[in-house]
Amino acid sequence: MSKIILITGASSGIGAACARHSAKAGHKVILAARSADKLEGLVAELGAENALAVTCDVTDADQQKAMFAAATDRFGRLDVVLANAGLGASAMGTENGDIDNFKEMVLVNNFGVAVTAKLAIPHLKASKGHLVFVGSRAGHATLPGSVYGATKWFIRGYAENVAAELSGTGARVTNINPGMVDTPFFDEPKPNALRPDDIARAFIYAIEQPEHVMIPSLQIYPQPQ
Repeated sequence: MSKIILITGASSGIGAACARHSAKAGHKVILAARSADKLEGLVAELGAENALAVTCDVTDADQQKAMFAAATDRFGRLDVVLANAGLGASAMGTENGDIDNFKEMVLVNNFGVAVTAKLAIPHLKASKGHLVFVGSRAGHATLPGSVYGATKWFIRGYAENVAAELSGTGARVTNINPGMVDTPFFDEPKPNALRPDDIARAFIYAIEQPEHVMIPSLQIYPQPQ
């Protein structure tokens, strides 16, 4: 059955790969990000009948409300919400880190995700749908002074808390935790890292499980070299 899937951070990397794999699997996608040009290019690639672009800064709750309204106005319901928007660190550690970057990471990676989850829950309870978080291996490790890593520890705990809140409603929660992925997230290519398509295949696997199956957490790491 075709699903209606909302993806934040959809303009590149993991989000764009998940959109492509979703459309290939016969699902409809709402693509949300700050970059309108990239979103429109992805809609042109996937077909306007399969995809809708919505410009949205996830740190702005009103823009997220408008995003959900546009999604349901177009497709009538939501079956899956992928909270993928995220931001990395501009420098390693706390002492060498940038204060403005700290603030933006917490707003995008934590506050924005919490707003996405709050607005998604009524729709997913109605459809017995699926809320998918993008965590990180960094949320399962100790990285000296890493504020970014701490934002992903938040996602790890928050995903479990939201799953507990939705217990018994028929809605499902999955936290996908990739290791290093070769995306525009990094300034230089990472040849030994995972590829966005690797995460997209895991996303499709999780959301296409039978209704009686829930995958709370899915770790995906590159093979050690």
